[in-house]
Amino acid sequence: MAPMTTFKGDQFDRSLFESVIKRRFFFTESFEIYRLAPNFHGDNRGLYDYGPPGCALQANIVDVWRKHFVLEENMLELDCTVITPELVLKTSGHVDKFADWMCRDPVKGEYLRADHLVESVLQSRLARGVNGPLKNSPKLDEATIDEYNGILAKTDDSVLQIDNYDGPELGDLIKKFDIRNPDGNGEVLPPIPFNLMFKSTVGPSAAAPVYLRPETAQGQFLNFRKLLEFNQGAMPFASASIGKSYRNEISPRSGLLRVREFLMAEIEHYVDPEKKEHERFQEVIGLELPLLDKETQLAGKTAPRSISIEEAVKSKTIDNETLGYFLGRIMLFLLKIGVDPSKLRFRQHLDNEMAHYACDCWDAELLTSYGWIECVGCADRSAYDLTVHSNFTGIPLVVKEALRTGPIKVERWQASLDKKLVGPRFKRDAKAVQASVEALGQPLLESLAAELNAKGVVTVDTATPLADGTSSVELSRELLTIQKATQLQTIREYTPNVIEPSFGIGRILYCLLEQTYWHRPQDAARAVLSLPLVVAPTKVLIVPISAQSQFIPIIRTLSSRLRALGITNNVDSSGASIGKRYARNDELGTPLGITVDFDTVENGSITLRDRDTTAQVRGSEDEVLHAVNNLVHGAESWQQITQHLAPFSTQGQDND
Repeated sequence: MAPMTTFKGDQFDRSLFESVIKRRFFFTESFEIYRLAPNFHGDNRGLYDYGPPGCALQANIVDVWRKHFVLEENMLELDCTVITPELVLKTSGHVDKFADWMCRDPVKGEYLRADHLVESVLQSRLARGVNGPLKNSPKLDEATIDEYNGILAKTDDSVLQIDNYDGPELGDLIKKFDIRNPDGNGEVLPPIPFNLMFKSTVGPSAAAPVYLRPETAQGQFLNFRKLLEFNQGAMPFASASIGKSYRNEISPRSGLLRVREFLMAEIEHYVDPEKKEHERFQEVIGLELPLLDKETQLAGKTAPRSISIEEAVKSKTIDNETLGYFLGRIMLFLLKIGVDPSKLRFRQHLDNEMAHYACDCWDAELLTSYGWIECVGCADRSAYDLTVHSNFTGIPLVVKEALRTGPIKVERWQASLDKKLVGPRFKRDAKAVQASVEALGQPLLESLAAELNAKGVVTVDTATPLADGTSSVELSRELLTIQKATQLQTIREYTPNVIEPSFGIGRILYCLLEQTYWHRPQDAARAVLSLPLVVAPTKVLIVPISAQSQFIPIIRTLSSRLRALGITNNVDSSGASIGKRYARNDELGTPLGITVDFDTVENGSITLRDRDTTAQVRGSEDEVLHAVNNLVHGAESWQQITQHLAPFSTQGQDND
């Protein structure tokens, strides 16, 4: 993989970049003064606070997202609770499957994510020798180097063979290669699974276990019936939600890229499983996507291929029109907020890394100094979530549509209970048993019919635990009858499939900051963030040439007029030189600067500066504010502005 470069193509220096981000307070570690206190003991890693420019940048990214997706696609937005009952996440599969493997250093009491431990130690040995970071470390022999590389199988910085190892296999590697905790060289215990959700309880009795949600999706699925009704039964449609999610990472690292609390923006697009076409597909068919599909990865290749969405869907590289449509819309969104197209790719999940709920998934990955980072996932969740929640609750999460061809005769399996026997036999559990039988689907009814005929008794799982604590019940032929019946069907009933684009806002924000960072030629201390106007925290800097009182009313008027236009602005009337004031606001990514000088007092003219080029033009207050408004709303470019506003030059002003 080529080294990370700045916005202008120079070599990227993460230490210089991070100093700018920290100095300008885009974000900082939470509880930092406590972490630095000598008497503090605890783990506050993976938690971050956003400063004023970080808050504004995040809010602007979310605003563009909401307009690009929710408004443009007429989506139904929800705001669901973070606190989620255990049963919901047990049903969705998160309680059993949402886990990573971790090791414990018994001496230091430190927990380490097993795959990251193996990866970091092997990479350290490859780079520095047998003893890794220790001095005078002998080099590895060729056979060992080949073995290490085979384990890592580094096709690039995001797809590692190590990701495919399970817990016991990671334990075997740790034992075989004597992999230890790099901090102290202590031995670690065998890997054990660790669920990544934060667990708590509701109420003083602590009898109702809950989790902080790991995603916003489940709240959307549980409201499907209400959403469908709100949408007047029309299909397809999409819901959307923006909110915090929580994952109890074993060893958070890489700043905002792996955290325990983060902002997500998720879409659940509900579609007929037999009609995965999209009515707006024609709008994106010509878009070229940089795709790293499964076949390319399995062939050991790392370079994505540029292919049109139309061709990708026709060749089934992308499974269907709806999935292809959203991949196109995701790319357009990322480009709109300032992502470098040469540092963007879409990588398809391999079968062994697919989430438990997905049947196909693509990640929009952005290149950073940490490698390729997954920022958006676009998964075809099929009917998994709606089906499991429906089966557990007995509430049908389905769509019912009138058959366009008219009534048809169909054969369906029907189950019926002898209510005269069920009531006395199961007493207060009778309703639960009845509901569970009524919720049985056709494939299961068919298999249960064969089993009932052969054995005379079947076991049926219940949607809720029974009085004795069990979650299943045995039903004999005396109680249960399952047989085929011919029905006249006028309604088609189906469980929708779900296409889910899921956005990690914090990751996108961080990657965007890295990709827009650069510095002035021959001056690494003069950093610039070339954030587009649409997401820049502050759009306009207002600077008076000096702190004289005659400029105060002019500045106040300019600021007020900009606010009336909905344009964020900041006044810097400090005693620093005008060049230094421009420079520190370049580090904040402020795209435009208005200078008020002595000519302004005489004739009302002001200058307008472009951040990236430092070029300036001059005009009347009305002309400049009109130009600013057009720039902010995309009606004109800087090049167009220079055609009707006079160029202005004050030699050395930006170098003061």
